[in-house]
Amino acid sequence: MRDDSPNSWEARADAHSFYGFTDLPSIAERGAVVLTHGEGPYVIDVHGRRYLDANSGLWNMVAGFDHKGMAEAAKAQYDRFPGYHAFFGRMSDQTVMLSEKLIEVSPFARGKVFYTNSGSEANDTLVKMLWFLGDAEGKPERRKILTRKNGYHGVTAVSASMTGKPYNSAFGLPLDGFIHLTCPHYWREGRDGESEVEFTARMGAELEEVIAREGADTIAAFVAEPVMGAGGVIPPSDGYFQTVAPILKKHGIPLVADEVITGFGRTGSDWGCQAYDFMPDAIISSKNLTAGYFPMGAVILGPQLTDRLQAAADEIEEFPHGFTASGHPVGCAIALKAIEVIMEGSDGAAPLIDNVRSITPKFEREMARLAQHPHIGEVRGKGLMGALEAVKDKATKTPFDGSLSVSERIANTCTDHGLICRPLGQAVVLCPAFIMTEPQMDEMFQKLEAALNQVFEEVV
Repeated sequence: MRDDSPNSWEARADAHSFYGFTDLPSIAERGAVVLTHGEGPYVIDVHGRRYLDANSGLWNMVAGFDHKGMAEAAKAQYDRFPGYHAFFGRMSDQTVMLSEKLIEVSPFARGKVFYTNSGSEANDTLVKMLWFLGDAEGKPERRKILTRKNGYHGVTAVSASMTGKPYNSAFGLPLDGFIHLTCPHYWREGRDGESEVEFTARMGAELEEVIAREGADTIAAFVAEPVMGAGGVIPPSDGYFQTVAPILKKHGIPLVADEVITGFGRTGSDWGCQAYDFMPDAIISSKNLTAGYFPMGAVILGPQLTDRLQAAADEIEEFPHGFTASGHPVGCAIALKAIEVIMEGSDGAAPLIDNVRSITPKFEREMARLAQHPHIGEVRGKGLMGALEAVKDKATKTPFDGSLSVSERIANTCTDHGLICRPLGQAVVLCPAFIMTEPQMDEMFQKLEAALNQVFEEVV
């Protein structure tokens, strides 16, 4: 419970912090959790309480909170060259090396990279690139962006317009020209008697109908997360990308993979598009790109978009877009180290993606076990990302009354047990760090199960 003394950390947080994406009634009752440091996958608050963070910070602290090699890479670069930009044809050597490395580890045979400070900015940048391209190619009407309901692509005005979440109506969004198709969540969106194959075919037919209605020449791109992360860890229905990709190709519409969450190993594959066997025209990256040790995002362009943008840029003086910290040398040095740690192995240790593949079967078994609970309607996920959907009635998939805030109550109860997880809608989401051990996995599920039992006893 919160400490309401005048000089408590909770009171100081309330006095001067404006909370985003935060359940305000919970904060009013419980107060903020103010943290001081981390140890492996654990974080410690100002009162000395220790929490196993099953959310990896915000999907991103995959190497833990005290990885020595990551911190040393940052310090070495700060000592050597602490900051610069990537404007006017000037950039750091680390920026050049990171661009080379990103194309090397990407699915693309060749391409180019543009840096931002976040995934939101990367999606925003992508849209500006596409609008720039349409105008340069004599098709200024080619501005519409297709995404999916419940998808998440960021919080800038453009990326929030891409995001198919109803809360953006609070800002008068989406902007015109951002079209949200059906969420490919078969369990929730499938019709009575409809097989998963039929559902996927319906998703393809819907895409065809939207393209016909809007006009292919007005659509700049289709942007999709391989697994919807902030939508509640929603994998696509079976065969989804094999259905939509040919439709997009037929109409000349680029397919962009938003891999802010799924990139660099979260699914057990290097990239989410590889996990689901499709080739995008561009990739949006952030989060695991620096293992959370620096704010950075990137637009990774495949060959076709690279060539088209280069041809368009050759006709004008400049591409008028960028950020002061784009391609920051410290961020790039950290990203190079993160790629080494996650994908290649570092300082005598095996690549963290090997551990993801090693412990994923245990993660899946434990999730499947909790799926037997009478008030868990669906367990879903891919690799080391999963969600448990709470339902009042399992047979009918009826959710709990929203006023009960069941997922928030579960998350708060988990916190009381020393576990941090995330409520998303009526689901509770787990995305543990890549360094998790089997005993830590046991601890995570034991604490989660105890919280589930406690809350369901209270609300049923």
